[in-house]
Amino acid sequence: MQQQLNYYPPQDELDEELTIDLKKIVFALWGRKKLIASVFTCVLIFFIALTFISAKKYKVDADLYINKSNNSNMADLNPYVISELGAGGGMAALMSGGGTLANDIELMQSPLVIDKVIQENDLRFKKLFGIIPTKKTGQYLTTEKFLKKGISFENKKGTNVVTIEYKSKDKDLAYNVVNSIIVHYLELNKEINSTKSKSDKKIIESEYKKAKADLNRKMNSVSGLPENAMAGSGNLAAMSAFSRSAQKAMSTLQGQYIAGEKSKISVTEDASKVAALSSKLEWAKLVDEMSDSSKVIVLKEPRKLKDYEQTSPKLFTNILLGIVFGVIASLIAVLFRENTDKKLTYSMLGENIIYNVEKDLTDLKMTLLANQDKQISLIMFEKLSPEIISELKKFKNLQLVIPDVSSEFVAEINKTSDVILFGTINHTDSKLYKQIKKMLDEMNKNILNEVLV
Repeated sequence: MQQQLNYYPPQDELDEELTIDLKKIVFALWGRKKLIASVFTCVLIFFIALTFISAKKYKVDADLYINKSNNSNMADLNPYVISELGAGGGMAALMSGGGTLANDIELMQSPLVIDKVIQENDLRFKKLFGIIPTKKTGQYLTTEKFLKKGISFENKKGTNVVTIEYKSKDKDLAYNVVNSIIVHYLELNKEINSTKSKSDKKIIESEYKKAKADLNRKMNSVSGLPENAMAGSGNLAAMSAFSRSAQKAMSTLQGQYIAGEKSKISVTEDASKVAALSSKLEWAKLVDEMSDSSKVIVLKEPRKLKDYEQTSPKLFTNILLGIVFGVIASLIAVLFRENTDKKLTYSMLGENIIYNVEKDLTDLKMTLLANQDKQISLIMFEKLSPEIISELKKFKNLQLVIPDVSSEFVAEINKTSDVILFGTINHTDSKLYKQIKKMLDEMNKNILNEVLV
């Protein structure tokens, strides 16, 4: 078996092919410079005009910092537990947040907030295309519809910051909407956070009032006992040995004393209970007060914009877009014209092109000298100058052929092995040129060069 060898063309051959391709592209673009200039200018003017024709849009944004952690929410913190933690532990727990920012964003987008924003800013369904009324025209926007029009809520990655952004043709409306969302979200957040703390406070207040009432009642009972109930207990004790009435009086007196002592102990216990509940009530009030003050901090307030602070359209941005799309449109226009033109274009040529043969015959002569051992047909799509004809006659292996889709043309071409085509850009009939090249391909004829006259 023979080993198959891969052929790698020398670098100078690769460079030559690349140069030829680039040259063809440059010539094609230069030949269409008027078309390119026209298309590019039209596209650029269009984008610049959009700056002044398109409705201006304004963007207002605000940043909210929402305190979150893995600890319990302040509203879930039991005042009874707080009292056990002590001042330091209780305050540390109070300053911790809970939950996720996704929940807060859901609250911002909920009808509880958005419906108020819609009504407050009189946001209603408008006529279709501004002229066609619908069943909903004049009605307030739904929450779903509002959330699809110019509003966005974004949690900045790795932070506890939520950015609210709204775009509108009306700069005042843009400001008012963002501000309304913040106001009503803070109200809802405060209400949710304070519900549990208020409930706990009411329970403790009720227990405190009941314990205090019991204490007052028992204190009144204790104060009603005779202060000198046991003052004459010694005499009675002596008399009791001789008198039954004295014995009875002594027993009564001892019972009063014991009852009084028990009442004093009960009062002391109730007083301790009232004191404990009082402490817990103070903590409950603190929790309630702190939950009323939201854990949301407005880092960046919405700001009323000036007329020149429009978000879109921007003149500089539209100029850049005009340049980019102008270039793209120009290239598309060139490609279209190159492939549809009724006259010969650069895109219809192959790789082996000889440019401006009338100015320089060197490349053509080199091709002919290198192929003197071959019979070559020169297919003349255009007339050649007398000077070129004179130079060609020096080569005896050449024959001139007029292009035609006919048997006679085929017969003439079959006399030779290779061909050279002579044509003129923007002048030679492109249809005929393509037909002849197709015929030569089907006849397996080698095209040495395509020469531009």
